[in-house]
Amino acid sequence: MKKLVALAAMAFLGFNASAQNTPQMDLPNTPIKDLSGSTVAFNQTVEKGKVTLISFWATWCVPCKKEIKVVREKMAEWKTQADFNYMTISEDDSRATAQVKAYAKSQGWEFPYYQDPNFDLKRSLNFQNVPFSVIVDKQGKVAYMQSGYEAGGEEILFTKIKELAAKQ
Repeated sequence: MKKLVALAAMAFLGFNASAQNTPQMDLPNTPIKDLSGSTVAFNQTVEKGKVTLISFWATWCVPCKKEIKVVREKMAEWKTQADFNYMTISEDDSRATAQVKAYAKSQGWEFPYYQDPNFDLKRSLNFQNVPFSVIVDKQGKVAYMQSGYEAGGEEILFTKIKELAAKQ
């Protein structure tokens, strides 16, 4: 109960300890892999001129899977309110490539998904744990980061997406 009261107070005061507005940071050109095994620079995976939500996840991470599932369920409705792209990046090691592919296929993912098998991108973006979300603005810069996931956390992300999508 104390936790619920504390969370309500933080929400009322507009404070989210796990989220942060970031100074406009360029996307690193860190290499990641598409699931065919080809290497691509991370900064080349984001469409310039469009806001992009990126969910970092792992096959063993239950909150990650919940977040992606909720975002996927809300995607059609959200896209009527804001023009944005969505993609995921797995933080599983290279031995889990088959698991990542199988999971994405079993879930019917129709958005791009990549792997960071050596955790180079994770180090470039300086985060420790998944789930971790990044919102990239229309200029291709990191505009917002959010660590962790609790039910309702996706609404904070969507509010930021709408704000960024509305900017010229």
